[in-house]
Amino acid sequence: MQDVTKAVSSAVKDAYGVEIEPLLTYPEEKFGDYSTNVAMQLAGQLEKSPKEIADSVVGKLNDSGQFEKVEVAGPGFINITLKNEVIAKAAQAATDVQRPLAGQEILVEFGDPNPFKEMHVGHLYQLIVGDSIARLLESVGADVKRLSYHGDVGRHVAQAVWGMRQPGADTNDLGACYAAGAKAYEQDEAAKAEIDAINQHIYKHDDEEINKLYDRGRAQSLDSFDEIYKLLGIKFDKHYFESQSTDIGVKFVQDHRSVFKESDGALVYDGERAGLHTRVFITSAGLPTYETKDLGLAELKNQDYPEAARSIILTGNEQAEYFKVMLAALSEIDQQLAAKTTHLSNGFVSLSSGKMSSRSGNVYKAMELLLEVKDAVHQQYPDSQVKKPVTFAAVKYAFLKHRLGSDIVFDIKESVSLEGNSGPYLQYAHARAQSILQKAGLTNFSELGELQPAERSLARKLSQYSQVVSEASSEYMPHHITTYLYELSQKFNNFYEHNRVVNDERQATRLRLVKIYADVLNHGLGLLGIDAPERI
Repeated sequence: MQDVTKAVSSAVKDAYGVEIEPLLTYPEEKFGDYSTNVAMQLAGQLEKSPKEIADSVVGKLNDSGQFEKVEVAGPGFINITLKNEVIAKAAQAATDVQRPLAGQEILVEFGDPNPFKEMHVGHLYQLIVGDSIARLLESVGADVKRLSYHGDVGRHVAQAVWGMRQPGADTNDLGACYAAGAKAYEQDEAAKAEIDAINQHIYKHDDEEINKLYDRGRAQSLDSFDEIYKLLGIKFDKHYFESQSTDIGVKFVQDHRSVFKESDGALVYDGERAGLHTRVFITSAGLPTYETKDLGLAELKNQDYPEAARSIILTGNEQAEYFKVMLAALSEIDQQLAAKTTHLSNGFVSLSSGKMSSRSGNVYKAMELLLEVKDAVHQQYPDSQVKKPVTFAAVKYAFLKHRLGSDIVFDIKESVSLEGNSGPYLQYAHARAQSILQKAGLTNFSELGELQPAERSLARKLSQYSQVVSEASSEYMPHHITTYLYELSQKFNNFYEHNRVVNDERQATRLRLVKIYADVLNHGLGLLGIDAPERI
């Protein structure tokens, strides 16, 4: 695509002396390989009709001899058809993704389950999509550091510790202890006062009994998180905790009193002056809020990774406005640090069965979903030798095929099906391609030669892969990969249904296409954190 973009840009400059970055899209195949509305982009500036501009640009492009065909369509669209040898070359280089971020260190913080609470399906989604974004950035050259941030202090911790102290409490079930404490805090004034006192002791670390319960619960939670990270194949470079960021954040606020103002004994940031809303950073009781802790976290990351070019944070949609205020405050303290920080948000996760993540308080555990999908896979594929990779393919793909930011309804039956757009379906597509290659018995594959129409159509789709990776990584949108891989598998199925591969006079070219197809599936699934076994 870059070569085509340069050619169109050069043609516009030759015709009108104007510098422009043309927008290119993929039209229906019958219209060509690329389409651009650059003539419409320029019409107002040049005070000419789009059709007149398009005719001039098309003339320049045809004179260059670079393309098979260039023509004007409709009111001024330009359709471009590449030469067969260009399509063949691009298909063969499909997985040679450009690396524009080479040498850049990028921080990606995601997941962030809180100790003393259950890791729920919302966290599971964040872990999966965060890891895929990290993989995308690595594929284009970035040195990615995977980070997590955990609320190991605060009211929820005090509520859990209060629950652990109650007679008959099962201290191994931290979720139940937290739920008991949260309920008591809302309904019992005496319990509320006791929990508030526990909260103070946790911050001060000055009560031996509370310290023991706290240390035990924290370690227990982190061990359970590590178990799920291991299952998902995610390795973090560093874990951060609110207990680390709190004092740094408080100092940040105290040292920048010109940014924060006093209101009823609290320190607040006046977000209205930035077109946002006002939020408390230190309460009237002297306790830091999440906002202050996040300021401290930003500084901690900056200390540990001073050369990082970007810092990406993934949280739920409900925190979007909160982050706008926090980053506005940070920009008045350290504009450069705020400028390189990007907040991404994901939607709400529910299940087709009606079970929900914790926004409504009805927690559906991450491990519970993994086990339910595992059972479904064992039932659907009893003879499979790769049930574990299929299980995680089902879960990961079911999340990643949705655009980041949209709400998700997870359907377990759909996630394990081979009948549609699912992880196991694409694993099967890869295994099928490998079976074709194994049947041929070749280890060396010839270069693509002259392409017949059906072969060119498949090669055209394969040639688009590297651009899809570029778009997915620059937009932080893994669903571009899932959409492409599914479309590619459909394209291949149609090709294979109508074109013999093995023992055909076109075998050499077609086997090369099958090999490229298998390689693209393997590469793309890898960006999603999904294994591509050779058989299902």
